[in-house]
This record gives sequence, C-alpha cells and structure tokens, in this order.
Amino acid sequence: MTNRSLILALFAITPITLLAEEPTTLAPVTVEGDYLPEPGISEQETEEIMGTPADAGDFLRSIPGVSGTRMGGHGIDPIIRGQSQNQLNILLDGAYVHGGCPNRMDPPTSYSPLETYDSVTVIKGSQTVRYGGGGSGGTVLLERKTPRLNEGQYFRGQVGGGYTTNADTKHLFGDVTAGNTQGFARGMIEYQDAANYKDGSDHETRSAYSTQTGNLILGYTPNDKTRLELGLEANRNDDVLYSGAGMDSPQGDNDTIRVKYKNEWGTQAELYYSEVDHVMDNYSLRELTAPMKMRVPAKSKTQGGRISHDLLMENEMEWTLGLDYQHNNRDANRFVGPPSVANPSTLQSIMWPDVDLTQMGIFAEMQMPVRDVNLFKVGLRYDRVTSEANRIAQAAMGGMTPNHLYQKYYGKPADAHDENNIGGFIRYEHGLGDEDGFVFASLSRSVRTADATERFLATNNTDLAQRWVGNPDLAPEQHHQLELGIAWQQDRWDSNASVYYNDVTDYILRDRAHAQDGIWQNDNATIYRNVDAELYGFEWATRIKLDKYFSGRFSLDYVHATNASDDRPIAQTPPLTSTINLEYQYARFRLGGNLLISAQQTRVDDNMRTGSGLDAEKTQGFNVLDLYSYLDINKQTAIKLGINNVLDRTYAYHVNRANVDPFNPEPIQVNEPGRAYWLNLTFTF
Repeated sequence: MTNRSLILALFAITPITLLAEEPTTLAPVTVEGDYLPEPGISEQETEEIMGTPADAGDFLRSIPGVSGTRMGGHGIDPIIRGQSQNQLNILLDGAYVHGGCPNRMDPPTSYSPLETYDSVTVIKGSQTVRYGGGGSGGTVLLERKTPRLNEGQYFRGQVGGGYTTNADTKHLFGDVTAGNTQGFARGMIEYQDAANYKDGSDHETRSAYSTQTGNLILGYTPNDKTRLELGLEANRNDDVLYSGAGMDSPQGDNDTIRVKYKNEWGTQAELYYSEVDHVMDNYSLRELTAPMKMRVPAKSKTQGGRISHDLLMENEMEWTLGLDYQHNNRDANRFVGPPSVANPSTLQSIMWPDVDLTQMGIFAEMQMPVRDVNLFKVGLRYDRVTSEANRIAQAAMGGMTPNHLYQKYYGKPADAHDENNIGGFIRYEHGLGDEDGFVFASLSRSVRTADATERFLATNNTDLAQRWVGNPDLAPEQHHQLELGIAWQQDRWDSNASVYYNDVTDYILRDRAHAQDGIWQNDNATIYRNVDAELYGFEWATRIKLDKYFSGRFSLDYVHATNASDDRPIAQTPPLTSTINLEYQYARFRLGGNLLISAQQTRVDDNMRTGSGLDAEKTQGFNVLDLYSYLDINKQTAIKLGINNVLDRTYAYHVNRANVDPFNPEPIQVNEPGRAYWLNLTFTF
C-alpha cells in the first residue's frame, strides 16, 4: 500500500477523537488571504502546537530544514542547515541562556517549556545582524507577547493539561494575566513529568525527566506603544536520564531576570541575567557500572543587554541602529571517588577553568523599496570579543592543570584572547507580477567565536581516548554565504524555495587527535582545530488549498557539509528529508496527518581511528506517520487528540547520539519513541 493510500485509509477509519503530534509534527497551517511565507523564515504561535513537546528543541524538529540531536527524553539540541550549538543564536524572550553541561545535556532550548511562550520564530541562515554575532546557521526567537488589557478588562487566562502514553507523560500549565490598561501582572506555571519511553522494538530507553517552571512578568503599559516589563523566571529540570551519555542529571536549575522597555519613538532596550546550576553524575539515578563514581557540578552565568532604535525616513527607508553586550562565565569541576563513598570529592579535572567570554557589538540594518516592487536590505555589525580562563594553572588529581593539557595537545598554554569581528549581509528582492511573489539574492558574512568548551575544556582521563581538551588558539569561524530564492503565490497555493552555498574559513571542527597539523599527540583524545569547510543545500515548501475542506503541505530540504581541508564529511549532518501533510477542516474541527520521510545518510564521519567518530554509523532511511485532531468544543474549551508514530516504527534521526546505555545495549543510536497516544485539554477565560 502506498503512503498516500495509507494516509487516506487511516483517515477513513480514525474516529474524531484521534489526533497527533510528535517531535516531527508540523502545526496546522491553512492557506488563506494574501499571506506569503518568506523563504527561510518560520513563525508559529505556540497555541497552535499539537501534542506535548518536551521542550522547544523537541518542537523545532517539526519545522522543515530543522533537525535536532536526541540524547534522552529532554534537551533536544537543534540543528539548522547542518549547523548547531553556538552556530545558532537562540534567544529566550530576549535573553541568552547558556547551559551548564559541556556535553550539552542542557542546551538553551531545554530551559524553554513552550506553554510559557507565545510564539516561536526561526530565521534560517544569516538574514539579520540584530541578535548578536555569529548566527551563521540561523536565529531562533522564543517570545512572550503580553497584549495590553482592554478598557474594562481586568483579567484573562488559560489553563490546561495533557497526557501521553508510552512515556506516561503528565503535563499541566497555567497562564493568568490581571491588571488594567495601565499595567498588568502575568503569572505562568508549567509542570511535566515523564517516565522512560519505549522505542518501536519495545526497548526501554533511558529518557525520564521532570520539569517545573514559574514565571512572573510585571508590566507598565500607559499606551499601546509604550511598555516597561520586569520578568522573573525559574526553571527546574530534575532527574533527567540519558541513554546517549555515561551520566544522568539529577539537577538542572535556571533562574533568569529580564527588564524590557520600548516606546512610541522606536527605541527598544533589554537587560537580562541568567544563572544555570547543573549537576551530572553516574550513580545517583542509575546503578553504578563504572569502576569509579563521578560527579560534575557546573555553573554558567550570562548577563547582557541590547538597545536599538528604529528610524523611518521620508523616502520610506527604514533603519535599525543598536548595540548589544553579552558576558558568559562558565566553571565546572569533575570529582571522582570509590564506590564506597557517598559523594566523590577528589578533584579529577577542571573541566571549565572559570572561563570568561565577553562580546560587545554595534549593528545597523537598513531596508528600502526600489521602484515600488523591489526591496533592498543591508546589515553590518562589528563585535569586540575577549576570552580568558582564570584557573588554568590550578592542579587537579596527579598535578595535572588545564595548561598542561593545552601544552600537551597544542604546544602552548592558554592566554587571554581578543578578536575584532565584522559581519553583515546584502539582500535584493525583485517583485514578480502583481505582488504575487518575488525572487531574491543575498550575500552575507558572519563570524562566530569559539565557546568555552571549544577553547578551554580540560578533561583529563587515564584512558587517553576519553580525554577532551579545548584549543585556546582557535581562530573564529568566518562564514561567507550566497543564497538565491523565490516565493510565489496563487489563489489556492503558495510555494517558496531557496538554494544556498556557505564557504567557511577556519571552521571549528571537533575531532580526534591523530597528529594533524598543530596537534602534538596521536592518542585519539577529543580535540578542536580549524579547517576549511563548505556547506550547501536547498529548501522547498509548498502549501495548497485542495477544496473547501482539504488542504495540504509539502517540504523538502537537504544539506551537504564537507571538511574541505581533509576531504571528508562533517559529522552530524542531517540527510535529505521531506514532510507531507494532509488536513481536513470543517467548522471548529480539524483532522490531519503528517508523514516524515528521511533518506539514508551515507556521508558520515564515524571512524575514531581516522576521523572524529561523532557519527554513530551510517543510518537507514525511515518514514513515520502521525495523526492529529483538534476540536473547539466552545469558545472556552479546546481538545486535541492524536497518535504519534502510528505504525510503531523503530528509527533514529541520523544526528541522534550513539546509545551508551549499559542497561539496554542493543540500539546503536538513541531511538525515537514508538507509538504513543496523546490528549490535551485547554480552558480559556
């Protein structure tokens, strides 16, 4: 039976109560009006999201061109156009929140329960300079937009909950705003608890977690265009289990303070302070299988701000001028001890030796119409970057200091590092017909600096292949991208497509020590070095209104990434991927299905003896079907129901971590969940 026939058959036999979502599910979209999606930009209101994503990273994998690395049930690390980690600028309501785990158990998206945000915007590639340096892969904006209360309105709110089988996931949230036209207080809470899920082969996957979030926003709104906000947020991620790591995380806490201001003259300002306390160990949440207990407490503190001003000139030229600042400090130790001790206390490694990384930038963006139907955009920014580590001379077990490790692998100790980085873009859009579409071309340069792990990590092990050492002398990545695209709309459909080429100088490659140029050892330790690289690919998305009741969507995306210096693939690159959606809508009821199709990935870097070994293996292609339905029972009550992975497939995204779970050694990678039924209820008042 073909996939299309299968979808139609399932629609025919599925009762009104069945519906779906999964990390691979696209939220419903109806083609209507004159809205024309811009290539490379996706914006989604969170109330439209189906199912119960574990966090924002889980949801982002539903967007075409976005993948994500799974290590367990929580903390999906997004990948956009083959780029990840701090190649992406991820802002949580205007704030940068850098995680506390060197192994990225807690990427920024792990501290972002979607029910506490109002919208998610993904800007792929280098299309803006407003949100900090770098961002060569893209920018993700999770935003809270609290509307001003109307005259005579004193409160509004929404409460809801859900349940998902398989992982026995229970979910509750509340969002209440009280006040008047002059100001408001908005409180949000979220709770989610999940057990281990089973994959399609009925293998239990270490993936349990528990999250709790509280958020308070106090706002002053004297008129529609003036606003002052103070936000206080606390995230708690507890007892998070990982199949893709040798440790679990009993604690992951994040506290963030935000101050935001904007006025009717186009000035906006934001200040934030974020602190992450993260603990991981190999004994408190699992049976000890290693010869020694290990515990890693880590801290990550980020503070910064942004101020900008919008100007509209008489010739309809629009300017945005601004400056931003960000400072991040990271500190982490690894302690070891025999199985007999309650908590290990011997300092074995200074993993992050009190690292300070500071970025200060100024930026300008301008756009102007050209001959009515054309548009010209340009942006430019300058960043001053400084980095240093303050505990590089402190000795751990055996007298080993971070500087000893840097000297051993790179031939020199660490010192303070300064950079002056210049980035920007030029984009020209040419209108087609009577505002039915446009074609565009853009050329950009973006520069991103090495993070604390890449530059200063200092993990010592008696097993040399388990050592992991940053490179203090890394040059910043310089991305030079060319992108061409088209967007087109007719009465019943719209489509957009783009192709891009990215030539990268000094790409920061995570690799293994094989006595390459600049690497003094050949002991298979994990190291970092600069190489030349090239990435290219394409994206295509189409929406169509088939008739009064049926609509559909289709997407296709591909990225090809190569380490040009060594002529080998770059690890953790997603394969060719496609999504197909068909939806039926009648009055206040929707029923739909999503089919995710992933090709096999044979371009891998999976050999530790000659390469990085970051890919677990070549991965087979797969297709996964989800079903969903949505019913507005009345103006206050909505119910969503669905089935994820209807056919109970056993599969893993190519970019998922290698499975290292000693209690379930059969899977090669961390597999995705098997079949799961889910239910969500929402009450609005």
